[in-house]
This record gives sequence, C-alpha cells and structure tokens, in this order.
Amino acid sequence: MTDSMRFLTYDDLDEIQMEFGTPTFVYDEATLRANAREVLNFPNAFGLFPRYAMKAAPTAAILRIFNEEGLGIDASSVHEVERAVRAGFGTEAISLSTQELADDFIYWAQDGIKINLCSINQIHKIGRWGKATRVGLRFNPGKGSGGNNRTNVGGLASSFGIWKDDLNEAIKLCQEYKLVVERIHTHIGSGSDPEVWKMVASMTLHLARAFPSVETINLGGGYKVARMPDEKPTDLQEVGAPVKELFKSFAEETGRQLKLEIEPGTFLLAHACSLVTRVQDVTSTGTDGYRFLKLDSGMTEILRPSLYGAQHPIHLVCEPGQQKFRESMEQVVVGHCCESGDLLTPAPGDPEALAPRILPRGEIGDFCVIEGAGAYCSSMATKNYNSFPEAAEVIKKEDGRLAHIRKRQTFDQIIENEVVP
Repeated sequence: MTDSMRFLTYDDLDEIQMEFGTPTFVYDEATLRANAREVLNFPNAFGLFPRYAMKAAPTAAILRIFNEEGLGIDASSVHEVERAVRAGFGTEAISLSTQELADDFIYWAQDGIKINLCSINQIHKIGRWGKATRVGLRFNPGKGSGGNNRTNVGGLASSFGIWKDDLNEAIKLCQEYKLVVERIHTHIGSGSDPEVWKMVASMTLHLARAFPSVETINLGGGYKVARMPDEKPTDLQEVGAPVKELFKSFAEETGRQLKLEIEPGTFLLAHACSLVTRVQDVTSTGTDGYRFLKLDSGMTEILRPSLYGAQHPIHLVCEPGQQKFRESMEQVVVGHCCESGDLLTPAPGDPEALAPRILPRGEIGDFCVIEGAGAYCSSMATKNYNSFPEAAEVIKKEDGRLAHIRKRQTFDQIIENEVVP
C-alpha cells in the first residue's frame, strides 16, 4: 500500500506520528519545485510571468520556495499581500485582485503593488484617491470553465470582475480619472478545456484593443489536476500553444507585443501535499448499511469533499506485514466533527451522497493518507469547528528530512481573542 503513495513511506508516517502528531499536512519540496519549473515553461510569445495564486496555500515556507523558483504572487486580499511581503517577496512581484479593496490598498499601491480593479466601484475608489496612475482591470469575459459551478468564476453567475458589457463605462472612468491601464485580467475558473481557454484569450485580447496602453494580459484560471485515475489533467502545453499563436496574431495586426501572466494555484500545490491522519474509531450500521472509518481529521482540514463532492485518493496504511491479512471491502471514510456533512468519501460532485471506497479493512490506529491535499485544503478549512485546533504543517525536504513549517495550534491560541464582558 505504501508503494502507491506519491512521496511518503511508512517510515515517514511513523516519524510524522511521533514527531508532529496527526492530523498533519505534509508537503513535498521536490514536487513543489518541479511544478514551478513546469509552469515557467508555459507557452508564450513575448514573455511570461507566472504568479502563484497564494490563496491555495499561503504558508511562508511554500511562498519562499516559489520565490526562489522565480514565481510572482497573485494575492486576493491586502492580508495576503502582507504575508507575501513577510515571506520575502518584493512588492513589484505581487499583484492584488480582490473582492474587497480595503483602504489599506493605498499603502501597498505606494509601495509598488500592482492592483487589478475588479469592479466599477473599485475604479471610482482608486480614481478618487488621486495618486494612482497605472492600474490593471479585471473583466468577467462572460465565459468560464470549472469542474463545477463553484469553481467556475466567469459568466453570468459570477460576481468576479467588471462585466464585459460595462467596457465603455470602464474606459470613460479611466479617462476621467487619468488612469493608465497597463494590464487586462480575466479569470475563467479551474477548468481545463483548451477551447474555452482559447476563446477567453481571444476575448481578452479584444478587450486590450480598447486600451492602447496595455502591455500585459493576465489569463487567470487554474489548471485541473487529475487527483483520481478517471480524471483528465490539464496539459499546459496543449492549452498554452493556441494562446501563444493568438498573441502572435495580435502583434502582427497591432504592432503590440503583449506579455503573458498566468495564476496557477492547484497545479502547483495539489499533488505536492498529503494529509496524514489516523483511524480513531470504526462503526457499522449493519448488513444493509455501511462500515465507517472515523478519522482524527475531517472538514477542519479538508473541506473540498463536503463542499464540492470533490474526490481525493485515500490510502489506508497498516503496519508492514499486516496488509496481507486485511481483506479489501467497501468503507465510508468520515471526519471527526459532529456534522453529518463531514464526509471524505462523497459521490463525485454530490457532497450529500455516500460513496464507499474499496479499501483494506480499516482498524483503529491505522494511518489514513489523503492525497491531492495541497491546494485549498489547509487554507480553506472550517477552522476550529468543534474547537479542534489547526493541524500542523510539515515539509519533506529534497534530502528526505521532515521539518515543521507550521506548528499545531494550541488550545490557548484558539481562545486568546475571546473577551468576556
């Protein structure tokens, strides 16, 4: 069973349990660096600057690795900007696209952060400030691509960006406020359809025609990874090649050689992390029901299955030599929260339906390793639900050593901001 894990061994699991406890997120440095280098090879015509969508996993050690590899940062709040700067990124490498343009943006804009304005109101806000001259504009192109509606961030049902039909108003306001638009940004979601990518790239280039000062096109949108055997991952070369040709055609028509920015998160992180947990209880609802494995983790660490019906590889790992004595059988894996939705094995795309997995018969004390847990897991969990502390985070260095990158939260830290009047 351990042979099928991506980068962990049973000895790693044993050390993790003894040194750090469970649940613990374990990141693999070699995978992080390899993924960064693949992203840096994305097809482009006139220059490329990939930005890590740090909301996927914002721990400082991860940010520092990507900084060393030459990636920039896509921040979704001024708080993320602060974290990126503290992790070592220069302000010139950080771009901010946010639903909430808090007043703190003024200080970061003065320090060189690139800001993409995501609504008509945000144009007014930065325009009235009166000190910004060069900005980016994020548009909703009317199209999107995602594994489900919640990961599709383009189109009629999405609040992200300036609606494409408000282009003329955006142009007028930028002229009134004397804003120089240097960047056009679109974001389609986490899908992997090359045709949608090509279509949105074409629409984004069309938007750039309206702004002669534009130098950069930012094609946001994640790239789907294949967590499960039946899923098809995004081929970066396949989705990038036709977009590269569009940029060349645009240059031939206009004389403008635009640079490309992309904003991967899931692609960089998903397969670079496993959540190490243990089976802490087993129960059954009879011959017509289910056998449940209860973990010492759950939606407090990994919310995606409960939220989206997302699928993650699950490995049940018992002591070496015991595997041959365990028959495989259908089992449902659940979390430790007092919540019926705390489910690790939902039906694909249906978080309310149970979908038992064929696993070796689980027993109390077995390790349970949930893979594909690098993106939107530690950063998007139901923190402190049932008053469980935040899990520890560990990195497996390229030489095989395991090191803390975030300590487990203590109980005192959970309640330290409470005030009893």
